[in-house]
Amino acid sequence: MIEFKEDDIVMCTVKKIEGTIVFVDLDGGIEGSIVMSEIAAGRIRNIRDYVSLGKKIVCKILKIQNGHPELSLRRVTGSEKDKIKEKYEKERNLLSMLKASVKKPEEVSQKIKEIYDAIEFLEEIKTNPSIVEKFIPKSEVATFTKIFAEKKEKEKEVKKKIVLKSTSPNGINEIKEVLQEAKNIEVTYLGNSKFSLFAKAKDFKKANQKIQNAIEIIKTKAKEKKLVFEAEEK
Repeated sequence: MIEFKEDDIVMCTVKKIEGTIVFVDLDGGIEGSIVMSEIAAGRIRNIRDYVSLGKKIVCKILKIQNGHPELSLRRVTGSEKDKIKEKYEKERNLLSMLKASVKKPEEVSQKIKEIYDAIEFLEEIKTNPSIVEKFIPKSEVATFTKIFAEKKEKEKEVKKKIVLKSTSPNGINEIKEVLQEAKNIEVTYLGNSKFSLFAKAKDFKKANQKIQNAIEIIKTKAKEKKLVFEAEEK
């Protein structure tokens, strides 16, 4: 069984929502909970704007009471969230490849986890393909190696919301000028002065860096034009 401790950043699945408490499942079938004040900063009008049944969310363990983790959604930083999402995605990819190539995928996956995490293992294979022979039966190595070579790694996506307002008669044009300064991202207008920033890259870190760079540029240009700028954490 996986052992958790305080301050661990973990992937959770929303199991149920009862009043102001969200119950989630962690790896290993352990149930944890999040109180309303740890969902997001500030006033929450509708808790389902942040969580919904079956949704995967990244949380921080605040404390463990009698084996029950008490978690926070709002205390997780953007970089922590991206790191766990990447790890989760790599684990899914690895298990998917194992299921398609070996007879006992869960058993092989567990053997790998005892030495590597999924990210390390998949990176190691690229430079040292022979390591798969330590975990996968010889008769199944060729099939796994072929699937690994053929599998294209999808680009990772990161989205952030911002608010950009102007009280100037020329406000619309000023906002357009500011947003045009942000390169290598896509911008979508959501209404009510809200915009979604979207970026892709080979890993979450690079995609997130594109977004952060764009936000800094927009923030600086907005200040120059005396626009109201706000980056939403959600």
